[in-house]
Amino acid sequence: MATDLAPPPTRAASTPGHRRHRLGLRTAFVRYRWLYLMLLPGVLYFALFKYLPMYGVTIAFQDFLPFLGYSGSPWVGFKHFEELFAGPDFGRLMFNTLLLALLHIVVVFPAPIIVALLLNELRINILKRSVQSLIYIPHFLSWTIVASLTYVLFAADFGVISGWIRDIAGDTSKIDYMAQEDWFRPLIILQQLWKQTGWGTIIYLAALAGVDPQLYEAARMDGAGRFKQLWHVTLPAIRPTVVVMAILASGNLLDSGFEQIWLMTTSLNRSVADVFDTYVYYTGITQGAISYSTAVGLFKGVAGVILIFGSNWLAKRLGQRGLF
Repeated sequence: MATDLAPPPTRAASTPGHRRHRLGLRTAFVRYRWLYLMLLPGVLYFALFKYLPMYGVTIAFQDFLPFLGYSGSPWVGFKHFEELFAGPDFGRLMFNTLLLALLHIVVVFPAPIIVALLLNELRINILKRSVQSLIYIPHFLSWTIVASLTYVLFAADFGVISGWIRDIAGDTSKIDYMAQEDWFRPLIILQQLWKQTGWGTIIYLAALAGVDPQLYEAARMDGAGRFKQLWHVTLPAIRPTVVVMAILASGNLLDSGFEQIWLMTTSLNRSVADVFDTYVYYTGITQGAISYSTAVGLFKGVAGVILIFGSNWLAKRLGQRGLF
């Protein structure tokens, strides 16, 4: 009787990649159940407070009446958007918002980069850590405290800095910097610099920590000084980080920050202080124009998305990696 002397087929040893490929959804959920459980609070937060309220943007296309609800309020199409673009306030709001955004890009955005580069040059670790801790503190203060400190420093009657300015200039007149239109934007930028610069250095210092020290050694062997090392080694190393942060910042160009602007706004400087964020509050909350204010907020959000995609496309066209 003939027998099959051929050895039985052996099962090939599966690689980790094959095992991951065969791993079903249920098996993966059971194996990584603790990771999914840790992910759950974040998912619920974004679902409840970010995505679910997006249904409310339908108010922008309705004459919303609270007692009729979403389904019962009459639809009016793009009526509120037409009122926004054709209204007398749109040009002033756009100018004020874009001017603050431009000042933020030119002055505030480069500040953490410059401070991080300066801190990176410090060789005394105790001094470096002390400076880092001191410049981080303002980030944890609320805008209410920042506005109160600004009032104490620049008040016309008892302001410390305003008093110094009068003594230096020899002027006995009292200038109310908090109420002057010409001083509104400089004070806003100074507040942002003081509050956000230190915290913004964290990302750039982390990027600088990843620079290979051998690159600096090679540059020194080629005769490069500190400035040339900074220009040819340090800046190219953190360029991808700067590009990503610039793309993210572009989406907030029309987001001037409601709390800071609202706290610094007075009846005397409102013509230069009104931006889209505060305008939504004034029209929606104080005047009850819920649909109109929703249209304004939706316009600002759509513009932010377009700016992010546009800046990401531009970064890739310029040879950078981009955000996505």
